[in-house]
Amino acid sequence: MTYKILLPQEIMKEGREYLESRGYELITGSGMEEEDIIRDIPDCDGIIVRLSKMSDRVFDAAKKLKVVARHGAGYDTVDLESAKRHGVTVLNAPVANSMSVAELAIFYMLYCSRNFKLVEDNMLKDYYWAKLRTQKVELDGKTLGLVGVGNIGSRVALKALHGFNMKVIAYDPYKNLDQMPAGVELTDDLDRIFKESDFVSLHCPANVETNNFVGEKQFALMKPSAYFINTARGKLVDEKALYHALSTHAIAGAGVDVLKKEPFDPADPIFTLSNIVIAPHIGAATKEATDRASLHSAIGIDEVLSGKKPSWPVPGF
Repeated sequence: MTYKILLPQEIMKEGREYLESRGYELITGSGMEEEDIIRDIPDCDGIIVRLSKMSDRVFDAAKKLKVVARHGAGYDTVDLESAKRHGVTVLNAPVANSMSVAELAIFYMLYCSRNFKLVEDNMLKDYYWAKLRTQKVELDGKTLGLVGVGNIGSRVALKALHGFNMKVIAYDPYKNLDQMPAGVELTDDLDRIFKESDFVSLHCPANVETNNFVGEKQFALMKPSAYFINTARGKLVDEKALYHALSTHAIAGAGVDVLKKEPFDPADPIFTLSNIVIAPHIGAATKEATDRASLHSAIGIDEVLSGKKPSWPVPGF
Protein backbone atom coordinates (compact mmCIF):
# COMPACT_ATOMS: atom_id res chain seq x y z
CA MET A 1 0.00 0.00 0.00
CA THR A 2 1.28 3.45 -0.93
CA TYR A 3 0.76 6.13 1.69
CA LYS A 4 -0.34 9.55 0.46
CA ILE A 5 1.14 12.70 2.00
CA LEU A 6 -0.62 16.03 1.45
CA LEU A 7 1.51 19.15 0.91
CA PRO A 8 -0.68 22.28 1.12
CA GLN A 9 2.53 24.23 0.48
CA GLU A 10 5.67 23.03 -1.23
CA ILE A 11 8.48 21.66 0.91
CA MET A 12 12.19 21.75 0.13
CA LYS A 13 13.74 19.07 -2.06
CA GLU A 14 15.49 17.39 0.90
CA GLY A 15 12.14 16.46 2.41
CA ARG A 16 10.47 15.65 -0.89
CA GLU A 17 13.32 13.36 -1.99
CA TYR A 18 13.39 11.64 1.40
CA LEU A 19 9.72 10.69 1.15
CA GLU A 20 9.72 9.83 -2.54
CA SER A 21 12.75 7.57 -2.12
CA ARG A 22 10.75 5.59 0.43
CA GLY A 23 7.75 5.11 -1.82
CA TYR A 24 5.36 7.78 -0.55
CA GLU A 25 3.00 9.52 -2.96
CA LEU A 26 3.16 13.29 -2.48
CA ILE A 27 -0.09 15.13 -3.14
CA THR A 28 0.24 18.79 -4.10
CA GLY A 29 -2.55 20.67 -2.38
CA SER A 30 -4.95 22.99 -4.18
CA GLY A 31 -4.31 25.71 -1.59
CA MET A 32 -3.37 26.38 2.01
CA GLU A 33 -6.70 27.62 3.39
CA GLU A 34 -9.02 25.49 5.53
CA GLU A 35 -11.49 24.76 2.73
CA ASP A 36 -8.65 23.75 0.40
CA ILE A 37 -7.31 21.24 2.90
CA ILE A 38 -10.77 19.86 3.68
CA ARG A 39 -11.20 19.24 -0.05
CA ASP A 40 -7.77 17.63 -0.49
CA ILE A 41 -7.26 15.58 2.66
CA PRO A 42 -9.91 12.78 2.79
CA ASP A 43 -7.71 10.20 1.06
CA CYS A 44 -4.40 11.22 2.67
CA ASP A 45 -2.50 9.39 5.40
CA GLY A 46 -0.22 12.25 6.41
CA ILE A 47 0.21 15.99 5.99
CA ILE A 48 3.10 18.43 6.33
CA VAL A 49 1.76 21.84 7.32
CA ARG A 50 3.64 25.12 7.11
CA LEU A 51 1.27 28.12 7.39
CA SER A 52 -2.00 26.18 7.22
CA LYS A 53 -4.18 25.64 10.27
CA MET A 54 -5.29 22.16 11.29
CA SER A 55 -8.75 22.82 12.72
CA ASP A 56 -11.35 20.43 14.09
CA ARG A 57 -13.18 20.67 10.74
CA VAL A 58 -10.03 19.53 8.95
CA PHE A 59 -9.60 16.56 11.26
CA ASP A 60 -13.25 15.63 10.77
CA ALA A 61 -12.67 15.52 7.01
CA ALA A 62 -9.41 13.57 7.29
CA LYS A 63 -10.81 10.05 7.51
CA LYS A 64 -7.50 8.28 6.81
CA LEU A 65 -5.12 10.74 8.47
CA LYS A 66 -2.55 9.21 10.81
CA VAL A 67 0.10 11.91 11.24
CA VAL A 68 0.51 15.69 11.06
CA ALA A 69 4.03 17.11 10.82
CA ARG A 70 4.42 20.81 11.61
CA HIS A 71 7.12 22.33 9.42
CA GLY A 72 8.73 24.22 12.31
CA ALA A 73 8.92 24.41 16.10
CA GLY A 74 5.54 25.99 16.87
CA TYR A 75 2.34 23.95 16.83
CA ASP A 76 -0.25 26.47 18.02
CA THR A 77 -1.94 26.28 14.60
CA VAL A 78 -2.89 22.63 15.23
CA ASP A 79 -5.99 21.73 17.26
CA LEU A 80 -4.23 19.21 19.49
CA GLU A 81 -7.35 18.05 21.30
CA SER A 82 -9.04 17.31 17.99
CA ALA A 83 -5.95 15.43 16.82
CA LYS A 84 -6.08 13.25 19.92
CA ARG A 85 -9.79 12.56 19.48
CA HIS A 86 -9.17 11.48 15.91
CA GLY A 87 -6.17 9.33 16.83
CA VAL A 88 -3.71 11.44 14.82
CA THR A 89 -0.09 11.82 15.90
CA VAL A 90 1.26 15.40 15.81
CA LEU A 91 4.93 16.10 15.25
CA ASN A 92 7.02 19.25 14.97
CA ALA A 93 10.58 20.18 14.03
CA PRO A 94 11.91 21.76 17.24
CA VAL A 95 15.59 21.84 16.33
CA ALA A 96 15.29 22.72 12.65
CA ASN A 97 15.07 26.49 13.05
CA SER A 98 16.76 27.06 16.41
CA MET A 99 20.01 28.45 14.98
CA SER A 100 18.23 30.82 12.59
CA VAL A 101 15.87 32.18 15.24
CA ALA A 102 18.71 32.55 17.76
CA GLU A 103 20.73 34.55 15.24
CA LEU A 104 17.73 36.78 14.58
CA ALA A 105 17.26 37.46 18.30
CA ILE A 106 20.87 38.64 18.46
CA PHE A 107 20.28 40.75 15.33
CA TYR A 108 17.35 42.51 17.00
CA MET A 109 19.50 43.23 20.06
CA LEU A 110 22.18 44.78 17.87
CA TYR A 111 19.64 46.70 15.80
CA CYS A 112 18.01 48.11 18.92
CA SER A 113 21.28 48.84 20.71
CA ARG A 114 22.39 51.11 17.84
CA ASN A 115 18.93 52.71 17.56
CA PHE A 116 19.22 51.82 13.91
CA LYS A 117 15.68 52.53 12.80
CA LEU A 118 15.93 56.12 14.01
CA VAL A 119 19.42 56.42 12.50
CA GLU A 120 18.25 55.15 9.12
CA ASP A 121 15.16 57.35 9.12
CA ASN A 122 17.20 60.50 9.75
CA MET A 123 20.66 60.05 8.26
CA LEU A 124 19.78 61.62 4.89
CA LYS A 125 17.93 64.52 6.53
CA ASP A 126 20.52 65.32 9.19
CA TYR A 127 23.67 63.23 8.93
CA TYR A 128 25.32 64.48 12.11
CA TRP A 129 22.16 64.23 14.18
CA ALA A 130 21.82 60.59 13.14
CA LYS A 131 25.51 59.99 13.77
CA LEU A 132 25.98 61.81 17.06
CA ARG A 133 22.61 62.63 18.67
CA THR A 134 20.88 59.25 18.60
CA GLN A 135 21.70 57.21 21.69
CA LYS A 136 23.62 54.01 21.00
CA VAL A 137 24.94 51.38 23.40
CA GLU A 138 27.09 48.25 23.31
CA LEU A 139 25.96 44.73 24.13
CA ASP A 140 29.23 44.05 25.94
CA GLY A 141 28.68 43.67 29.67
CA LYS A 142 24.92 44.15 29.48
CA THR A 143 22.43 41.78 31.13
CA LEU A 144 20.27 39.58 28.95
CA GLY A 145 17.15 38.10 30.50
CA LEU A 146 15.75 35.02 28.78
CA VAL A 147 12.20 33.77 29.25
CA GLY A 148 12.40 30.16 28.08
CA VAL A 149 15.64 28.25 27.62
CA GLY A 150 14.83 25.48 25.16
CA ASN A 151 16.61 24.86 21.86
CA ILE A 152 16.45 28.52 20.78
CA GLY A 153 16.93 30.19 24.16
CA SER A 154 19.98 28.04 24.87
CA ARG A 155 21.59 29.09 21.60
CA VAL A 156 20.85 32.75 22.30
CA ALA A 157 22.44 32.36 25.73
CA LEU A 158 25.64 30.90 24.30
CA LYS A 159 25.93 33.59 21.64
CA ALA A 160 25.36 36.33 24.23
CA LEU A 161 27.82 34.85 26.72
CA HIS A 162 30.67 34.01 24.38
CA GLY A 163 30.10 36.41 21.51
CA PHE A 164 29.21 39.57 23.42
CA ASN A 165 30.42 39.05 27.01
CA MET A 166 26.90 39.53 28.35
CA LYS A 167 25.56 38.40 31.70
CA VAL A 168 22.66 35.99 31.14
CA ILE A 169 19.87 35.31 33.61
CA ALA A 170 17.03 32.99 32.70
CA TYR A 171 13.54 31.96 33.76
CA ASP A 172 12.17 28.58 32.73
CA PRO A 173 9.90 26.68 35.14
CA TYR A 174 10.44 23.47 33.18
CA LYS A 175 14.25 23.43 33.40
CA ASN A 176 16.80 23.02 36.20
CA LEU A 177 20.28 24.47 36.50
CA ASP A 178 21.91 21.31 35.12
CA GLN A 179 20.00 21.88 31.87
CA MET A 180 21.30 25.44 31.46
CA PRO A 181 24.30 26.34 29.30
CA ALA A 182 27.34 26.93 31.49
CA GLY A 183 27.41 30.51 32.70
CA VAL A 184 23.64 31.07 32.71
CA GLU A 185 22.07 32.03 36.03
CA LEU A 186 18.65 30.40 36.49
CA THR A 187 16.04 32.22 38.56
CA ASP A 188 12.54 31.26 39.63
CA ASP A 189 11.59 34.94 39.88
CA LEU A 190 10.09 36.07 36.57
CA ASP A 191 9.84 39.67 37.77
CA ARG A 192 13.61 39.74 38.24
CA ILE A 193 14.10 39.09 34.53
CA PHE A 194 12.19 42.27 33.67
CA LYS A 195 13.66 44.37 36.51
CA GLU A 196 17.35 43.63 36.00
CA SER A 197 17.78 43.00 32.29
CA ASP A 198 19.02 45.42 29.67
CA PHE A 199 17.49 43.13 27.05
CA VAL A 200 14.55 40.77 27.65
CA SER A 201 14.10 38.06 25.02
CA LEU A 202 11.14 35.66 24.81
CA HIS A 203 11.64 32.04 23.78
CA CYS A 204 8.56 30.15 24.96
CA PRO A 205 5.58 28.51 23.25
CA ALA A 206 2.14 30.05 22.86
CA ASN A 207 -0.42 28.25 25.00
CA VAL A 208 -3.13 29.00 27.56
CA GLU A 209 -0.50 29.56 30.23
CA THR A 210 1.53 32.09 28.24
CA ASN A 211 -1.21 33.97 26.37
CA ASN A 212 -0.73 37.72 27.01
CA PHE A 213 1.57 36.97 29.93
CA VAL A 214 3.81 39.93 29.09
CA GLY A 215 1.86 43.11 29.61
CA GLU A 216 1.56 46.35 31.53
CA LYS A 217 3.05 44.96 34.75
CA GLN A 218 6.13 43.51 33.07
CA PHE A 219 6.87 46.60 30.97
CA ALA A 220 6.51 48.77 34.09
CA LEU A 221 9.21 46.67 35.76
CA MET A 222 11.72 47.24 32.96
CA LYS A 223 14.41 49.91 32.98
CA PRO A 224 13.77 52.97 30.78
CA SER A 225 17.01 52.01 28.99
CA ALA A 226 15.97 48.39 28.39
CA TYR A 227 14.87 46.68 25.17
CA PHE A 228 12.24 44.00 24.60
CA ILE A 229 12.80 41.22 22.04
CA ASN A 230 10.16 38.74 20.84
CA THR A 231 11.03 36.11 18.24
CA ALA A 232 8.53 33.58 19.65
CA ARG A 233 4.81 34.28 19.15
CA GLY A 234 2.69 37.42 19.07
CA LYS A 235 0.13 35.82 21.39
CA LEU A 236 2.59 36.09 24.29
CA VAL A 237 2.36 39.88 24.43
CA ASP A 238 -0.35 42.40 25.26
CA GLU A 239 0.31 44.65 22.26
CA LYS A 240 -1.59 47.63 23.66
CA ALA A 241 0.71 47.53 26.68
CA LEU A 242 3.75 47.23 24.41
CA TYR A 243 2.60 50.20 22.33
CA HIS A 244 2.08 52.28 25.47
CA ALA A 245 5.51 51.35 26.87
CA LEU A 246 7.19 52.33 23.61
CA SER A 247 5.20 55.47 22.86
CA THR A 248 5.75 56.85 26.38
CA HIS A 249 9.40 55.75 26.36
CA ALA A 250 8.86 53.65 29.47
CA ILE A 251 11.29 51.29 27.71
CA ALA A 252 13.93 52.23 25.16
CA GLY A 253 12.74 50.07 22.31
CA ALA A 254 11.79 46.68 20.96
CA GLY A 255 12.58 44.20 18.24
CA VAL A 256 9.74 41.86 17.34
CA ASP A 257 9.51 39.20 14.67
CA VAL A 258 5.86 38.46 15.41
CA LEU A 259 2.56 40.21 16.08
CA LYS A 260 -0.82 38.78 17.01
CA LYS A 261 -2.26 39.47 13.56
CA GLU A 262 -0.29 37.98 10.69
CA PRO A 263 -0.24 39.11 7.91
CA PHE A 264 0.05 42.51 9.56
CA ASP A 265 -2.59 45.24 9.64
CA PRO A 266 -0.99 48.31 8.00
CA ALA A 267 -3.24 50.53 10.15
CA ASP A 268 -1.81 49.14 13.40
CA PRO A 269 -0.43 52.20 15.25
CA ILE A 270 2.62 50.24 16.36
CA PHE A 271 4.03 50.78 12.86
CA THR A 272 4.15 54.54 13.46
CA LEU A 273 6.74 54.21 16.24
CA SER A 274 10.43 54.93 15.65
CA ASN A 275 11.75 52.80 18.53
CA ILE A 276 10.60 49.39 17.33
CA VAL A 277 11.76 47.16 14.49
CA ILE A 278 9.21 44.66 13.18
CA ALA A 279 9.68 41.84 10.67
CA PRO A 280 7.13 39.45 9.12
CA HIS A 281 7.98 36.33 11.16
CA ILE A 282 11.27 35.67 9.37
CA GLY A 283 13.04 33.80 12.18
CA ALA A 284 12.77 30.42 10.47
CA ALA A 285 12.83 31.75 6.90
CA THR A 286 16.50 31.09 6.15
CA LYS A 287 17.42 28.54 3.51
CA GLU A 288 19.17 26.37 6.07
CA ALA A 289 16.28 26.31 8.55
CA THR A 290 13.71 25.65 5.84
CA ASP A 291 15.76 22.78 4.40
CA ARG A 292 16.12 21.21 7.85
CA ALA A 293 12.42 21.64 8.67
CA SER A 294 11.40 19.91 5.43
CA LEU A 295 13.76 17.02 6.06
CA HIS A 296 12.81 16.63 9.73
CA SER A 297 9.10 16.74 8.84
CA ALA A 298 9.65 14.02 6.25
CA ILE A 299 11.63 11.89 8.69
CA GLY A 300 8.84 12.21 11.25
CA ILE A 301 6.15 11.24 8.76
CA ASP A 302 8.14 8.15 7.76
CA GLU A 303 8.81 7.18 11.38
CA VAL A 304 5.12 7.22 12.29
CA LEU A 305 3.85 5.48 9.14
CA SER A 306 6.55 2.79 9.35
CA GLY A 307 5.72 2.06 12.97
CA LYS A 308 8.80 3.60 14.57
CA LYS A 309 8.96 5.85 17.61
CA PRO A 310 8.98 9.43 16.28
CA SER A 311 11.99 11.60 17.04
CA TRP A 312 10.05 14.84 17.51
CA PRO A 313 6.52 14.27 18.84
CA VAL A 314 4.62 17.24 20.19
CA PRO A 315 4.27 16.85 23.98
CA GLY A 316 1.35 14.57 24.77
CA PHE A 317 1.65 12.48 21.57
